[in-house]
Amino acid sequence: MPKKFIKYNPELFAKGKRGLIYVFKKDNKKIAIKIKNPKSEAKDRIQNEAKFLKILNKYKIGPKIMTSGKDYFCYEFIEGKLLRDYLKENKNPEKVLKQIMQQCKILDKLKINKKEMHKPIKNIIIKKDKVILLDFERCYYAKKPHNVNQFKEFLRRFNEHKKFSQ
Repeated sequence: MPKKFIKYNPELFAKGKRGLIYVFKKDNKKIAIKIKNPKSEAKDRIQNEAKFLKILNKYKIGPKIMTSGKDYFCYEFIEGKLLRDYLKENKNPEKVLKQIMQQCKILDKLKINKKEMHKPIKNIIIKKDKVILLDFERCYYAKKPHNVNQFKEFLRRFNEHKKFSQ
Protein backbone atom coordinates (compact mmCIF):
# COMPACT_ATOMS: atom_id res chain seq x y z
CA MET A 1 0.00 0.00 0.00
CA PRO A 2 1.51 3.37 -0.95
CA LYS A 3 2.26 5.35 2.20
CA LYS A 4 0.33 8.43 1.10
CA PHE A 5 -2.97 6.49 1.39
CA ILE A 6 -2.39 4.99 4.85
CA LYS A 7 -3.74 8.15 6.54
CA TYR A 8 -7.17 7.39 5.02
CA ASN A 9 -7.35 3.98 6.77
CA PRO A 10 -8.13 1.93 3.66
CA GLU A 11 -10.09 -1.28 4.26
CA LEU A 12 -9.73 -4.43 2.18
CA PHE A 13 -12.75 -4.71 -0.09
CA ALA A 14 -11.85 -7.53 -2.49
CA LYS A 15 -9.04 -9.98 -3.13
CA GLY A 16 -8.30 -11.32 -6.59
CA LYS A 17 -5.62 -13.57 -8.02
CA ARG A 18 -3.51 -10.64 -9.20
CA GLY A 19 -4.80 -7.63 -7.26
CA LEU A 20 -6.17 -6.38 -3.96
CA ILE A 21 -8.76 -3.63 -3.79
CA TYR A 22 -8.99 -1.34 -0.79
CA VAL A 23 -11.58 1.39 -0.24
CA PHE A 24 -11.38 4.63 1.69
CA LYS A 25 -13.15 7.98 1.98
CA LYS A 26 -11.58 11.24 0.90
CA ASP A 27 -13.49 14.53 0.65
CA ASN A 28 -16.77 12.62 1.11
CA LYS A 29 -16.00 10.42 -1.90
CA LYS A 30 -15.57 6.70 -1.73
CA ILE A 31 -12.36 5.77 -3.53
CA ALA A 32 -10.89 2.40 -4.43
CA ILE A 33 -7.20 1.69 -4.71
CA LYS A 34 -5.96 -1.40 -6.50
CA ILE A 35 -2.55 -2.81 -5.67
CA LYS A 36 -0.72 -5.98 -6.61
CA ASN A 37 -1.61 -9.07 -4.63
CA PRO A 38 1.71 -9.97 -2.97
CA LYS A 39 0.98 -13.66 -3.62
CA SER A 40 0.71 -13.09 -7.38
CA GLU A 41 3.64 -13.83 -9.65
CA ALA A 42 2.02 -11.93 -12.54
CA LYS A 43 4.16 -9.05 -13.77
CA ASP A 44 3.02 -5.47 -14.43
CA ARG A 45 -0.71 -6.23 -14.26
CA ILE A 46 -1.57 -3.14 -12.19
CA GLN A 47 0.32 -0.86 -14.58
CA ASN A 48 -1.35 -2.59 -17.53
CA GLU A 49 -4.82 -2.05 -16.09
CA ALA A 50 -4.13 1.62 -15.32
CA LYS A 51 -2.82 2.15 -18.87
CA PHE A 52 -5.93 0.65 -20.47
CA LEU A 53 -8.32 2.42 -18.09
CA LYS A 54 -6.81 5.77 -19.06
CA ILE A 55 -7.48 4.94 -22.71
CA LEU A 56 -10.95 3.50 -22.13
CA ASN A 57 -12.14 6.27 -19.82
CA LYS A 58 -12.12 8.52 -22.91
CA TYR A 59 -14.91 6.27 -24.24
CA LYS A 60 -16.74 6.17 -20.88
CA ILE A 61 -15.68 2.57 -20.29
CA GLY A 62 -14.48 1.33 -16.91
CA PRO A 63 -14.30 3.06 -13.55
CA LYS A 64 -13.00 6.62 -13.68
CA ILE A 65 -9.30 6.50 -12.88
CA MET A 66 -8.16 9.30 -10.59
CA THR A 67 -4.45 8.74 -10.08
CA SER A 68 -1.88 6.03 -10.57
CA GLY A 69 1.64 5.15 -9.59
CA LYS A 70 4.17 2.40 -10.15
CA ASP A 71 2.25 -0.30 -8.26
CA TYR A 72 -1.24 1.12 -7.78
CA PHE A 73 -4.09 3.12 -9.21
CA CYS A 74 -7.10 4.84 -7.65
CA TYR A 75 -10.57 5.15 -9.10
CA GLU A 76 -14.03 6.24 -8.06
CA PHE A 77 -15.63 3.39 -6.16
CA ILE A 78 -18.80 2.16 -7.84
CA GLU A 79 -21.80 1.15 -5.76
CA GLY A 80 -24.02 -1.23 -7.67
CA LYS A 81 -24.92 -4.82 -8.40
CA LEU A 82 -22.74 -7.44 -9.97
CA LEU A 83 -24.05 -8.57 -13.34
CA ARG A 84 -24.69 -12.02 -11.82
CA ASP A 85 -27.08 -10.55 -9.23
CA TYR A 86 -28.65 -8.11 -11.66
CA LEU A 87 -29.53 -10.92 -14.08
CA LYS A 88 -31.07 -13.00 -11.29
CA GLU A 89 -33.29 -10.10 -10.16
CA ASN A 90 -34.35 -8.55 -13.48
CA LYS A 91 -36.76 -10.18 -15.89
CA ASN A 92 -35.93 -7.76 -18.74
CA PRO A 93 -32.17 -7.07 -18.73
CA GLU A 94 -32.06 -6.23 -22.48
CA LYS A 95 -31.18 -2.54 -21.97
CA VAL A 96 -28.18 -3.42 -19.82
CA LEU A 97 -27.08 -6.27 -22.09
CA LYS A 98 -27.17 -3.90 -25.08
CA GLN A 99 -24.94 -1.45 -23.20
CA ILE A 100 -22.46 -4.22 -22.47
CA MET A 101 -22.50 -5.28 -26.12
CA GLN A 102 -21.94 -1.67 -27.19
CA GLN A 103 -18.90 -1.41 -24.91
CA CYS A 104 -17.60 -4.72 -26.30
CA LYS A 105 -17.94 -3.29 -29.81
CA ILE A 106 -15.91 -0.24 -28.81
CA LEU A 107 -13.21 -2.47 -27.28
CA ASP A 108 -13.08 -4.51 -30.50
CA LYS A 109 -12.92 -1.36 -32.63
CA LEU A 110 -9.99 -0.13 -30.51
CA LYS A 111 -8.33 -3.56 -31.01
CA ILE A 112 -8.33 -4.17 -27.24
CA ASN A 113 -9.04 -7.68 -25.99
CA LYS A 114 -10.37 -7.75 -22.42
CA LYS A 115 -10.22 -11.56 -22.02
CA GLU A 116 -13.06 -11.65 -19.50
CA MET A 117 -16.24 -11.35 -21.56
CA HIS A 118 -17.02 -15.06 -21.84
CA LYS A 119 -17.83 -15.13 -18.11
CA PRO A 120 -18.39 -11.51 -17.03
CA ILE A 121 -20.68 -12.17 -14.06
CA LYS A 122 -18.29 -10.71 -11.46
CA ASN A 123 -16.53 -7.98 -13.43
CA ILE A 124 -19.47 -5.87 -14.53
CA ILE A 125 -21.29 -3.56 -12.13
CA ILE A 126 -24.77 -2.22 -12.84
CA LYS A 127 -25.51 1.13 -11.21
CA LYS A 128 -29.04 2.36 -11.92
CA ASP A 129 -29.10 0.68 -15.34
CA LYS A 130 -25.64 2.04 -16.18
CA VAL A 131 -22.96 -0.52 -17.01
CA ILE A 132 -19.40 -0.29 -15.68
CA LEU A 133 -16.91 -2.91 -16.86
CA LEU A 134 -14.20 -3.80 -14.34
CA ASP A 135 -11.00 -5.79 -14.25
CA PHE A 136 -8.81 -4.75 -17.18
CA GLU A 137 -5.54 -6.16 -15.83
CA ARG A 138 -5.31 -8.83 -18.54
CA CYS A 139 -6.15 -6.49 -21.45
CA TYR A 140 -3.92 -6.45 -24.47
CA TYR A 141 -3.93 -5.19 -28.03
CA ALA A 142 -4.97 -7.78 -30.59
CA LYS A 143 -5.40 -7.79 -34.36
CA LYS A 144 -8.70 -9.63 -33.91
CA PRO A 145 -10.13 -9.00 -30.42
CA HIS A 146 -12.95 -11.26 -29.27
CA ASN A 147 -15.00 -9.20 -26.81
CA VAL A 148 -18.21 -9.24 -28.86
CA ASN A 149 -17.92 -12.95 -29.67
CA GLN A 150 -17.09 -13.83 -26.07
CA PHE A 151 -20.06 -11.85 -24.79
CA LYS A 152 -22.36 -13.45 -27.38
CA GLU A 153 -21.17 -16.85 -26.15
CA PHE A 154 -21.95 -15.82 -22.57
CA LEU A 155 -25.45 -14.69 -23.63
CA ARG A 156 -26.04 -17.97 -25.45
CA ARG A 157 -25.07 -19.98 -22.37
CA PHE A 158 -27.04 -17.66 -20.09
CA ASN A 159 -30.18 -18.01 -22.22
CA GLU A 160 -29.80 -21.80 -22.33
CA HIS A 161 -29.45 -21.89 -18.55
CA LYS A 162 -32.45 -19.60 -18.16
CA LYS A 163 -34.60 -21.93 -20.31
CA PHE A 164 -33.73 -24.95 -18.16
CA SER A 165 -34.13 -23.20 -14.80
CA GLN A 166 -37.72 -22.08 -15.44
